[in-house]
Amino acid sequence: MPARTHAAVIPAPPPGKRRTPPTRPRSPGGPRRPCSGLLSSLILVFLLLPILPILPSLSYGLSSGMPFGHPSGGLDAQQPEELRREIQDSQRRLEEIREERARLQREMASLRSRVQDVSGQLQNIERQLSASRSVLAEIDFQVEAVAEQSQTTSTHLLRTREQFRERQALLNVRLRNIYKRGTLHTTQVLLGADSFVDLLNRYRYLQMMAGYDRSLLGDVKRLEEELAAQNRDLQESLAEMSRLRQQQLEELAELRQVEMSHQQTLTQFRTRERQTMSRMDQLAADESRLTGLVADLERRRLEEERRRALAGAPAAPASPSIARADMGQLDWPVNGELLYRFGPERRPNGTVLRWNGIGIRADPGTPVLAVREGTVAMAGPFEGYGPSVILSHGEGFYTLYLYLEEVGVVEGRRVEAGQVLGTVGGASTPEGPHLEFQVRAPVGGGPPQAMDPLEWLRRRSP
Repeated sequence: MPARTHAAVIPAPPPGKRRTPPTRPRSPGGPRRPCSGLLSSLILVFLLLPILPILPSLSYGLSSGMPFGHPSGGLDAQQPEELRREIQDSQRRLEEIREERARLQREMASLRSRVQDVSGQLQNIERQLSASRSVLAEIDFQVEAVAEQSQTTSTHLLRTREQFRERQALLNVRLRNIYKRGTLHTTQVLLGADSFVDLLNRYRYLQMMAGYDRSLLGDVKRLEEELAAQNRDLQESLAEMSRLRQQQLEELAELRQVEMSHQQTLTQFRTRERQTMSRMDQLAADESRLTGLVADLERRRLEEERRRALAGAPAAPASPSIARADMGQLDWPVNGELLYRFGPERRPNGTVLRWNGIGIRADPGTPVLAVREGTVAMAGPFEGYGPSVILSHGEGFYTLYLYLEEVGVVEGRRVEAGQVLGTVGGASTPEGPHLEFQVRAPVGGGPPQAMDPLEWLRRRSP
């Protein structure tokens, strides 16, 4: 195989100028012999042959700043930078924890009130029941009072009507007598007097009869007005009684509705409490199984690396690792509304659910994409989460895609960032259709632990 020689690089001429061949200086001893130049080239090639295999590593060391004779110099140079990043990450997490603690302290009062929302609602309904019963009792009292008043008014009306009939009968008799005697009866009575004393007596008698007639007529008119007034009062009392009885019926219906609402609220509260407790138990069991699966996958990966190392076999091609420097740089697996966040979530009934990932609401069948290239460590149904995909990114970093409808990858295959892993499912969960996305990373040399995915994903514009 002919030896490869390095030709000298001739700089390009400036634009617009033609390249002229370089003039070769003439030797003072006359023209050179071609054989002497060829001999020099062969000697140079033989001298370079022993060091040609190390030239690439030598050029890499010069370009990367590694000292000669120290193949791990690049790793040593990166260790302080990695340590500095870990310290910065730790400080940032410390600040976030302090902010979270301050926020929790500020919201303590509201959290306590939210915990007691349902019991407060039940107490409010019970107060409504008590108030409705009091209103109903008051209406009953008013109905009885109006009924008694109507009875009294009816009795007075009957008595007044009897008096009116009596007075009306007397008035009719007087009117008939006056009519029969005619208009000259008074004059005839006065002219028939025998003496002056008899005249005065007759005059007083006529005045007394006229006063009696006027009184009788006034009594009849007064009794007639009383009858009309008492009749109006009776009608008003009957109308008031009818209104109160209608109000009584409405209050009874409202009371029954409040009692029904109280019973429904109590039943819903107990149902939600049972569902939440069941959901907590289910999530705890699912998380335990999932943590065990990730730990088993990591153990198998480490055992495979040790086996290859002992057998002297070449190491398997490692997946591109997700380093902590990638925090905030990963693409979202699916676009959608954030349904729940990483960490504990306090429910209105006081119970606490802990999420080890984030829930992203999306329509069923929406494609789910890999956030970074890696190897499919698990693909298929998983108890509690249904169809799921777990990607291994090497060095103990994993991303989990849970509650899928369909899985579109196979275990052991390599996938690229943005490749479709499956579709959104989760329609049968209490949270509705969504994707649960988790990030697992090693902490302190231990097994992978759940991390807040929002710290790893790109920040979305509001």
